Parts: sequence; C-alpha cells; structure tokens
Amino acid sequence: MLRWYDGAVYRIGEIAEIAHVSKRTIDYYTSIGLLKAERSKSNYRIYSDDSLEDLKFIEECKSLHYPLDEIRRKLEMRKAKNIRESEVDRHVSAVTQQMKQLHSDLFDLIPVLENLDEHQKEKLLNNLSLLRNALKTSLMKVTS
Repeated sequence: MLRWYDGAVYRIGEIAEIAHVSKRTIDYYTSIGLLKAERSKSNYRIYSDDSLEDLKFIEECKSLHYPLDEIRRKLEMRKAKNIRESEVDRHVSAVTQQMKQLHSDLFDLIPVLENLDEHQKEKLLNNLSLLRNALKTSLMKVTS
C-alpha cells in the first residue's frame, strides 16, 4: 500500500484483495466509471480510500441485486452535496416499495418457516433481529 496526500492508495491487486473481489471486477467497474482511478508516475492505476469505500458499497448493492445503473445513481447521491428534493423523493419512494416487497416476501415464507426446526428458527430470528436493528438505526439517522 502506498501513501497519498490524504490517505492510502492501493494498486488494483491490493484493493481487490481487501474488498474480496477479482481484479477483473475492478477493471470492469473502472471501465464503466463506477470506480475512479488515478495513474501513478509509473502508469499504474491507483485507488484511494474513497474508491475502496465505493467498491464496498457497490458490492453491497450487488448483493441486494441492484442493477448497475441504480448503483451508479446511488453512488452519485452519496457524493452529491446538493440533491434535488424530487430526487430524494424518488429514492424514498423506491426504498419504501422495496420494504413493502420484502414484507410480502417474508409473509410468503411463513408456511416454510413453520417447518423449520428450533435451531433453524432461532438462527433466522436472530438474523432478522440484526436486520431490524440496522434498519432502526438507519431510520433514526435520517430523522434526526
């Protein structure tokens, strides 16, 4: 890892290893503009701490099955200093719709859940509790 002005910089192999993705994935994200890279004096692509955070965010969004164009919009919103109210409303509406869909999906799983053994139920309820707490924390940040 190299040092940059305000933080660390990473070569492609380093950032890939830290984020648990392939170099090819980093190449792709860079080529489509989701990740930003600078060039070193020896022409290596180098990535900042901000790029690492963006990469982690991209991978988190991918795990939630967001399409790349939606991930791009989310990244832009994270970095925007002035966001139009209509854009915020659109995102709140999308999140609300996703929450409704997740609620419906969970409701559809009730018959399956009833057939789980106690250990499986306990593990599932623990995971749901963690997610509930994370959502609660996020909502408190938004409303405070």
